[in-house]
Amino acid sequence: MAEPPATPSARPAKPARRQIVTRVESVERLTPGMLRIVVAGDDLAGFGAGAFSDHYVKLVLPPAGAPYAPPFDPEQLKAELPREQWPRMRTYTVRAWEPDANRLTLDFVVHGDEGLAGPWAAAAQPGDLLQLVGPGGSYTPDPSADWHLFVGDASVIPAIQASLPRVAAGVPVRIVLQVDGPQERQPLVRSDDPAVEVVWLHDAAHGAEQFVDALRALEFPPGRVHAFVHGEATAVREVRRHLVLERGVAREQLSASGYWKLTRSDEDWRAEKAEWNRLVEADEAAA
Repeated sequence: MAEPPATPSARPAKPARRQIVTRVESVERLTPGMLRIVVAGDDLAGFGAGAFSDHYVKLVLPPAGAPYAPPFDPEQLKAELPREQWPRMRTYTVRAWEPDANRLTLDFVVHGDEGLAGPWAAAAQPGDLLQLVGPGGSYTPDPSADWHLFVGDASVIPAIQASLPRVAAGVPVRIVLQVDGPQERQPLVRSDDPAVEVVWLHDAAHGAEQFVDALRALEFPPGRVHAFVHGEATAVREVRRHLVLERGVAREQLSASGYWKLTRSDEDWRAEKAEWNRLVEADEAAA
């Protein structure tokens, strides 16, 4: 039986995203819990990163035990294999992009065998293939802002590192970062600049509360702030509430997003994120 013709209201199918296959060039341990992996390859020609400092890519990874490896066609695999063997996507910030060398740098938070991308990164060796799509992104520091605020956990450090060089010298910067302990601190770009102040937090068990307490204790410089608040979703929401309701920061002065959520897989968090966005908007309406 022939399928009925598409109606004008039918939603067009999304075009398949270009699959980029790269090869690992190097692996470097930055801290006990963070690895830097540099990948390169001709497929990265025309990659297009650079407009934003929070550019990200989506890694396309086979689950454990899958009977395939890069390069692969995700749509073909979905047609042929059971769902539990389909490739999974994990989102990572672009730490650096070198277009002349078709070279991409990604930093990974790793926690032993937890997750999918972390264990892949922990086992990666030069020569391994990594498949990805992208880039995406939407934020860069506003050059007209009087000062800048960055708030997040270890997953946000790459975006902060990429953003700091885009803030003009002498413009005040305040950074509040939560990591697992002193061993997870790493040198930040321009950390020797007297205009840049960093507050390190180590009690991740009290994530949202600790962030808000630290911000309440922080003296804000005068003028209009441009704030970048990303990381664990519950903490991001509470920090955003503090900035909007207690500090009077306007929506257009904020970039806020939950990169991940405690106790949720990446797939579960993506399914819940629309509701999270609705709740965040409700917070704003209460201001």
